[in-house]
Amino acid sequence: MPSEPGGPFRRALVLLAPLALTACQPAVLDPQGSVGIAEKTILIDSLAIMLAIVVPTVAATFGFAWWFRASNTRARHMPQFAYSGALELLVWSVPLLTILLLGGVAWIGSHDLDPAKPLPSDARPLEVQGVSLDWKWLFIYPDQKVASVNQLVIPAGVPVHFSLTSASVMNAFFIPQLGSMIYTMNGMTSQLNLVADTPGDFRGLSSHYSGDGFSDMHFGVRAVPAADFEGWVDATRKTGNVLDAAGYNDLARQTINVSPFTYREVDPHLYQMIVTQKLPPGPGPEAGQPDRTVSPRTEK
Repeated sequence: MPSEPGGPFRRALVLLAPLALTACQPAVLDPQGSVGIAEKTILIDSLAIMLAIVVPTVAATFGFAWWFRASNTRARHMPQFAYSGALELLVWSVPLLTILLLGGVAWIGSHDLDPAKPLPSDARPLEVQGVSLDWKWLFIYPDQKVASVNQLVIPAGVPVHFSLTSASVMNAFFIPQLGSMIYTMNGMTSQLNLVADTPGDFRGLSSHYSGDGFSDMHFGVRAVPAADFEGWVDATRKTGNVLDAAGYNDLARQTINVSPFTYREVDPHLYQMIVTQKLPPGPGPEAGQPDRTVSPRTEK
């Protein structure tokens, strides 16, 4: 039979395709903060505990298949076998111990890594108020009285206390290298504490589907030295618009793939007005009729 044209070439592509993934950064397994490091430890410990069942089970499967092969005359067959107390004890004790260990790891981790629990540090936490919109992120710095969209700048080594809400539908805030994904919901505030141990650039994203612009709803995170953070704040105060109720209503309109920009001044009560819904919620994807430039698939 003649071989399929390009067959060897296609097979080579299939074999080499995984190499393309080697450039992908394993963000969750490359933590850059104490919270992310603790979560990585829990993942590795949980994997090691579960392997106590997986490895013996896989090994026993191959071992039984080899020992009870048709050509092995030494294998002892017991077709009338029905029960063994020792075997029952072995079969149930290992999974029981595994569940107990996993439960202990989850119990300790859930208390130590409570998102609302302040992080131990001599430095005063930076307050950041985050709002998920359609489809962008707004970050308000209440003490500095500035704000940014799709850009989060924080001082390295300083804990950051996030107060997070949503302008419309439920969303999820996640910086994989810093840890602890948490949901944002309209009309309520979620608390989250994170820290970047060293300066660096990280990727933040929305990890909960929220409509047409979800795939582009990400933001850059820059952890910089404290002096550079103060410099960024000073520079921000000199450029951009003022974010008040009217400016927020314009910002809340549905837009996709928004480039980062900043506000030089923010209404100090803006976040509270968003949470208490004194400012109306955004339209949300459920409205079904966003602007055609945002959602070309929408039928009028």
